[in-house]
Amino acid sequence: MGEVKEFRLQCPVPLNDTDHVQLAHGGGGRRMHELLEGLLLPNFSNEALLERHDGATLTISGAKLAFTTDSYVVRPLFFPGGDIGTLAINGTVNDLAMCGARPLYLSSALILEEGLPMETLRRVVESMRLSAASANVQLVTGDTKVVDKGKGDGIFINTAGIGVIEHDISISPKNVRPGDAILLSGDIGRHGIAIMAVREGLSFENAIESDCATLWEPVKALLDACVEIHCLRDLTRGGLSSGLIEIAEAAGVRCAVNEADIRVREEVAGACEILGLDPLYLANEGRFVAFVPEHEAERAVDILRNVDVSSQATRIGRVVDGPAGLVTLKTQLGTERIVDMLGGEQLPRIC
Repeated sequence: MGEVKEFRLQCPVPLNDTDHVQLAHGGGGRRMHELLEGLLLPNFSNEALLERHDGATLTISGAKLAFTTDSYVVRPLFFPGGDIGTLAINGTVNDLAMCGARPLYLSSALILEEGLPMETLRRVVESMRLSAASANVQLVTGDTKVVDKGKGDGIFINTAGIGVIEHDISISPKNVRPGDAILLSGDIGRHGIAIMAVREGLSFENAIESDCATLWEPVKALLDACVEIHCLRDLTRGGLSSGLIEIAEAAGVRCAVNEADIRVREEVAGACEILGLDPLYLANEGRFVAFVPEHEAERAVDILRNVDVSSQATRIGRVVDGPAGLVTLKTQLGTERIVDMLGGEQLPRIC
């Protein structure tokens, strides 16, 4: 391996020792939001980055492309419904899909800890192969590095992806507007609880599996039906709450959602009650929200319900005028509360 050199960025927001500790414990929620807004965006500001989308949409020689990257550090490596290899492929494919792009090509970089059993690596690579085949994408380039024992926690994976945008619809948080309907593609919280159960050695009467899946098929169904999509967002780290807040902030609107319309499986709700977790903040790896005009809402839900991965799609709320970034939840008791962004993550190392 080559020499590792230190580099520093000019930061408009001072970071102290406390910040370093908080970032080391998961780096999610409000702390990650502040890092992005206070450090990364000011230093790398450009038109594509300021879209605050799941990936960059670019036009190159007349071709409209989407480009994205993500890293996966989930603990444990294997969990009910998937593993780190499944996540690495599906997560990057889904980010491209949220841009309305047909996923085409991926890269992969493997960071391996010295002493990692070859059988573990084989299982992860096989999962990546099967997931890529299922999503109809090709892994065309990559890299492998080995770090000292005790420095890598088994395996970390980075993937990047390129997709092609084959339509004229502009799908972006900035296009969300008052009057839009908010659609949710299915039940929430299963991925987070599946990880927690394995991590803490918990068992439930009914096994809880991650919802990890590729999301291009339901997005393609909406596009093929010429649904006017304003925005899409997959609900990974930070869950439904963070996804809605980020979009509301980017669009300068308020999102009003109804608790009674948000599907949470009974076993997930029970586990959350026992563990003191809120399903609104739990990560999902096969769920997304769609923002469409009111007149398209019913048709869009019907289309989503005809695809297996989004067969439980439902409308959960609407976009209204109000303070930018505000998300309100009408509870099943009829009261209304503000959904805030957590100071950290309920469950770090979730993806």
